[in-house]
Amino acid sequence: MVEIKTDTALEAMREAGRVVAQALAAARTAAAVGVRLRELDEAARAVLTTAGARSPFLGYQPSFAPVPFPPVICASVNDAVSHGIPDDHRLRDGDLVSIDCGAELDGWTGDAAISFTVGTPRPADLELIAATQQALDAGIAAATVGHRIGDISHAISTVARRKNCGMPSDFGGHGIGRQMHEDPHVPNHGRPGRGFPLRHGLALAIEPMFMAGGRNDYRTDPDGWTLRTIDGSRAAHIEHTIAVTEEGPRILTLL
Repeated sequence: MVEIKTDTALEAMREAGRVVAQALAAARTAAAVGVRLRELDEAARAVLTTAGARSPFLGYQPSFAPVPFPPVICASVNDAVSHGIPDDHRLRDGDLVSIDCGAELDGWTGDAAISFTVGTPRPADLELIAATQQALDAGIAAATVGHRIGDISHAISTVARRKNCGMPSDFGGHGIGRQMHEDPHVPNHGRPGRGFPLRHGLALAIEPMFMAGGRNDYRTDPDGWTLRTIDGSRAAHIEHTIAVTEEGPRILTLL
């Protein structure tokens, strides 16, 4: 069932989204050559604790996962597309890092992701990140009253095709609000004019995941969580929680 949020609920989600943005900023600030991924999780965890927020990631176990997720962020490096578990891996010069984070505050949830490079960037990585950002921007721009979910999906996939990037075919965005994952599903592939109609008060997490090799298939690590490109190519993942409003799409996960 799709829940349409009141304006009061959207304001509460904005506060949760602000905490998410702060946690992502803290993780990015902590990221440097030689820093362990676990330390990025600690930086984000400290922000959530200070804000009095709960992590919807910690202990989350969807049907595909063999164990509950142990940290508060996903930290995916280089060929990892998403769901990477922060561990003692030390970041190296030139790594491409994607951080995904959520926060639940006063019963409402925000979810967002960023991608960035550490140390000396590879030009191809910067292009991949920029392409993923363009896809997110296009998806958000399509999230207007009167459109449908398929218009968001089509906007994202159009950028992917233009940039010759692949995307995991069975992962995408989602509704969000009282829970991190709610209806409707927001595929990153789709046809315009199809799917659930967009109305004022609909809250969505839009999250393109681009794979530089151009393939849509992927593999899962033995941990049952981390998704990786089949061909070892790099990946980027960028996400915002947004609200569909009569005035246009409103991003809820900004500082």
